[in-house]
Amino acid sequence: MCSIIGYCGPCADREKFAEGFARTISRGPDDSRTMDVGTGCLGFHRLAIMGLHPEGMQPFERDGSFVVCNGEIYGFEKMKNELSKKYAFVSGSDCEILLPLYFEYGTDMFRMLDAEFALILYDGRTKQFVAARDPIGIRPLYYGYDDKGTIVFASEAKNLVALVKKIMPFPPGHYYKDGKFVCYCDIANVEQVCHDDLETVCRNIHNKLIAAVEKRLVADAKVGFLLSGGLDSSLVCAIAAKKSQTPIRTFAIGMEKDAIDLKYAKQVADYIGAEHTEVYMTKDEVLASLREVVQLLGTFDITTIRASMGMYLVCKAIHKQTDIRVLLTGEISDELFGYKYTDFAPSAAAFQQEAQKRIRELHMYDVLRADRCISVNSLEARVPFGDLDFVKYVMSVDPEKKLNTYGKGKYLLRHAFEKGDYLPDDILWREKAAFSDAVGHSMVDDLKAYAEEFYTDEEYREKRKKYTHAPPFTKESLLYREIFETYYPGQSEMITDFWMPNKNWEGCNVNDPSARVLSNYGASGK
Repeated sequence: MCSIIGYCGPCADREKFAEGFARTISRGPDDSRTMDVGTGCLGFHRLAIMGLHPEGMQPFERDGSFVVCNGEIYGFEKMKNELSKKYAFVSGSDCEILLPLYFEYGTDMFRMLDAEFALILYDGRTKQFVAARDPIGIRPLYYGYDDKGTIVFASEAKNLVALVKKIMPFPPGHYYKDGKFVCYCDIANVEQVCHDDLETVCRNIHNKLIAAVEKRLVADAKVGFLLSGGLDSSLVCAIAAKKSQTPIRTFAIGMEKDAIDLKYAKQVADYIGAEHTEVYMTKDEVLASLREVVQLLGTFDITTIRASMGMYLVCKAIHKQTDIRVLLTGEISDELFGYKYTDFAPSAAAFQQEAQKRIRELHMYDVLRADRCISVNSLEARVPFGDLDFVKYVMSVDPEKKLNTYGKGKYLLRHAFEKGDYLPDDILWREKAAFSDAVGHSMVDDLKAYAEEFYTDEEYREKRKKYTHAPPFTKESLLYREIFETYYPGQSEMITDFWMPNKNWEGCNVNDPSARVLSNYGASGK
């Protein structure tokens, strides 16, 4: 994980620029550099993952052009070999291929990348700045315009506070050039529905997920795994364990008294032969970390904040206690295969439409959470379920097959790994609680109780009135919004709205994002 910034014209206040960029030094604590390029400047904080030598430091420069990139480019070796016929390379960094690729293919290069990335490039030939972001938005990028109309890009919103008027997320699957944002890939859009039979679909899901995990194990730094004991993270760990010559290292977190998932995480770790670490958190730790978590996230969303408490604290422990640099996680499975609330989808078309909405908004919610909680602790997140080939395939599968008509959510994913001895049956077929609940129901209850005591009913009614965009609808959401506004004043439009079940569906018109409030929650919390 790294941090990048690009001021695409004369910088009015270099001191504010330096202050803003320094706010994300934890994303890249190994080395830092800022450089004047053209009429603007580029900055880079490095966390060395691929090509650990000094030659891998950015910005990369070639013939008066420069690039900074926070990314992982999978299979870059093949591209590098082809480009080597014309270009010389000095490092083992995957990102060194970017300038040669741009020289050869221009903005068409972005469609060619199998990568999670955000980059800012200065083309010395045309004196133009170009920026781009991966199709899901796994790597963060924000932008805004200064008082003179100059565009500024940066890895996180906190870099841009006081530099620009309005901070907005860079749209995933787009590149910026000539003053315009151009979509090069809408990964949620399906051009042709896949009507493969059930067994073929599951075989493809099986093979593509294995390939997605396998390519994310390649790193020059040490790799670990977040393991909640639920289906998604357990499958990632089980696949990795089969591919690894030595026991993989897994980490789980929960409240001291009622963590649902710790016992299941241990069961999975024992089954796959992992070296497993349990981290416990307390009510006091959760409440003491709240302001810091909201600040590092840059969101007011209830679900994102709740789910970040455990993730932030377990990553903090990993950073302090180990030399691991890369973490594989289980995010993005729910958006593809369904949540508890998508059991209420009134039709296959409605299910697909909801999945498209969630995939397009992921960069503001679950993906944001994983990136910030991991990167603030100087670690890199890798997300196998976000593999571009995997996502494209699952999104294209006939949504009739993805509906929960099987009496079990995520049936396709479960069935895909039913053979091969990946997981015990009681893990493979277990109903999963949401991460924010699974670390212990008491954690969410503690946060809600804290907010309830923070405001009188009258204070709540009065204070919520001043927010017109995404207005708070509970005391908990008001508390988060007020904390958010202290760090990102007037910037709430960075987040579209609250992540909530689709209130238009019968059974989903609820006032809390937790699956606990749904009628089909059932055994998920046991």
